[in-house]
Amino acid sequence: MVSKPPFALTTLQIKQKAIALGFSKVGITPARSGKEVEHLNAWLAMGYHADMAWMQNPKRQDITQVMAGVKSIICVALNYYTPHEHQEQQEYAKISRYGWGRDYHRILGKRLKALCAWMEAQSSDTESEHIQTRYYVDTGPISEKALAERAGIGWIGKHGNLITREYGSWVFLGEILTNLDLEPDTPHTQHCGTCTRCIDACPTEAIAQPFVVDANRCIAFHTIESKAAELPTEVAASLNNWVAGCDICQDVCPWNQRFAQPTLIEDFQPYPQNLAPKLEELAMISEQEWEQTFTGSALRRIKPERLRRNAKAAIAQKTTDVP
Repeated sequence: MVSKPPFALTTLQIKQKAIALGFSKVGITPARSGKEVEHLNAWLAMGYHADMAWMQNPKRQDITQVMAGVKSIICVALNYYTPHEHQEQQEYAKISRYGWGRDYHRILGKRLKALCAWMEAQSSDTESEHIQTRYYVDTGPISEKALAERAGIGWIGKHGNLITREYGSWVFLGEILTNLDLEPDTPHTQHCGTCTRCIDACPTEAIAQPFVVDANRCIAFHTIESKAAELPTEVAASLNNWVAGCDICQDVCPWNQRFAQPTLIEDFQPYPQNLAPKLEELAMISEQEWEQTFTGSALRRIKPERLRRNAKAAIAQKTTDVP
């Protein structure tokens, strides 16, 4: 007599539901630590995490500490690319594509919550057969890019971002931890080859070596995460009007130039004020203006005082560059 599996929900059903909910890609990997732990520890030892203390959370070393009983991780990706260009005129600030539209935490979170609710609803009435889930969108001690690579969604490029064949690196990532023992996908292979465009293009040489980014030199880190009163001299001198993140390493990537596709998610379409804000206005933005301008935006992580700092530094660089 064939024994009945503890759960009736299959891997294929989960993937089909994820796609139906609007995710661009979905893959599954076992809930166990891999080579990413070794890479993380080496990165931390070199001090490349700057002042991001949360990267030292021991739960990052062991996914089973994040959720008791976890057996599988469902990884998803959502394409956010929109075919707009950054303004290059001197008076305009540049904002990373990730922050052009509605906050991705909300967009992915809503879909992941729906997928979790659907999965749990498939549970047996027997308590021992209850399906458990927990989802994350860049909000927990999860090595999401490494997990996505293991789940076959894409590979980590030399610039440290996950690259997919279908959408390049313009994807947001999310994860569902579950006690289901699901069939895993084959890890993705590496396809950067001998290309070094991202390394060569970085104005601050933040890509210390292929696949290793030094946050201490990264424009994105300093304009988004750093709470310092002033930007480091070498970073401020290379801003080129970036005030919220930086897309240079992704813009030059051949995979993005050839395979980026417009997103189907309307909420990721840029808010007009995020495409070409003026540096002078951001340098003087008030608390009230910041509140009104960035409602529902991932850019709310950059508090008004830091946004003013970034804009002033970009203006100062332009002034210094004038012969």
